[in-house]
Amino acid sequence: MKDTPGWASPGSAPSDGQEPGASGPAEPADRPGPAQPADQPGADPHGPGTKWSKEQPPAGQWSAPTGPPSPGQAPPPPPPGPGWGSGQPPGGPGGYGGQGGGYGGHGGYGPYGGWGGAWGGPPPAAKPGVIPLRPLGVGEILDGAVSTMRTYWRTVLGISLTVAVVTEVLVILLQGLVLNDASTAALEDPSATASELARAFGEVMASSGAVAVITLIATVAATALLTTVTSRAVLGKPVTAGEAWRDSRPQVVKLFGLICLLPLITAGIILVGVLPGILVAVFGSTGPGIALAVLGGIGAGIVALWLMIRFSLASPALMLEKQGVVKSMSRSTKLVRGSWWRVFGIQLLAGIIANIISAIIVIPFTFLAAAFGGEGFTGFLNSGGGDLGWTFLIISGIGSVIGSMITFPINAGVTVLLYIDQRIRREALDLELARAAGVQGYGTSAGSGG
Repeated sequence: MKDTPGWASPGSAPSDGQEPGASGPAEPADRPGPAQPADQPGADPHGPGTKWSKEQPPAGQWSAPTGPPSPGQAPPPPPPGPGWGSGQPPGGPGGYGGQGGGYGGHGGYGPYGGWGGAWGGPPPAAKPGVIPLRPLGVGEILDGAVSTMRTYWRTVLGISLTVAVVTEVLVILLQGLVLNDASTAALEDPSATASELARAFGEVMASSGAVAVITLIATVAATALLTTVTSRAVLGKPVTAGEAWRDSRPQVVKLFGLICLLPLITAGIILVGVLPGILVAVFGSTGPGIALAVLGGIGAGIVALWLMIRFSLASPALMLEKQGVVKSMSRSTKLVRGSWWRVFGIQLLAGIIANIISAIIVIPFTFLAAAFGGEGFTGFLNSGGGDLGWTFLIISGIGSVIGSMITFPINAGVTVLLYIDQRIRREALDLELARAAGVQGYGTSAGSGG
């Protein structure tokens, strides 16, 4: 058994929405009270053994008075230990008549509590870490991501800060050295020659491509490390950045391939959608070609979005189950099946929240950088941001680092907790999590999440 939520192998539990059956504790046999003569003082003529005294059976073993015991009736098992049977009214949880029910048996509404419980319902789910071990709501997933960042802030913010600082330093150097004033000036100069425009365009494309690659690598590193941290936080077990790196290092190359493959799939789908319209516009009528390209692009975008949500849990599946790229995409598809809109809504909400928080931090730094830049805030607005000095790049870069420190943990945490939630709903992963966290007796008296 490993210390990550990938303990249950993908083939060991159903993934098609079925839930494993759970067997509850055997119902104890009825235990009649001792028979008393009718003329005995204090005896109840309507039934044997109904007076309250030290001679009565313990709480939780009572049944409705049914008359004298049958010959040869087996004695009941010992009374239950502390827990559901402690501090309850006669008859055990839920009232008179048996365990977990109303009058006379299992599963009824008792006069003292809700369904199957005493004084208000069943006990809460175990919570060894940042989430309870049961199917999660939207708020619990978001709260779990924030709680991970708050509880293990040294590790989480340390990882996020390191990745964000390294990324931003490289981006600033590229923007300040490669994407210089001469390149942007050539692109904005209407009298520039074709060779000057080509050289400037090449520099801009090279700089943009390098920035995209650096951002991609940073995303891979942050996702790999924070996935491990979040999975341990579910168990209530802290982990250092070094331990997270040692655990995630074997899967980093595969994760890089996965994160590169998904945008390529999206681009390919969109290209297929707009290509017919482009061909019609080039070799036929321009108007109908453009209209066909727009319609094709919209349709292809919808298909690409549908696929990306189906593959959105591939990253935690790859990291926590130690799967390959294709297998992790298949696992994500299986887990998302039947819950596409829910996964899409939670991912969208988390992205909106993370971007709003990042914008609240980054925008003031951008204005501050423009104010302290070479031409001031007015010059920045007039130039459209094309002439960026080192002062502007450094101050705005500080804001980007702070924003990334917030968005990295939220996005990674929500994705991991969504993955765990779907496995709890489909594969009863909460049982494995409880065992790994050392929760005693979990799953014997309370059902697994379904």
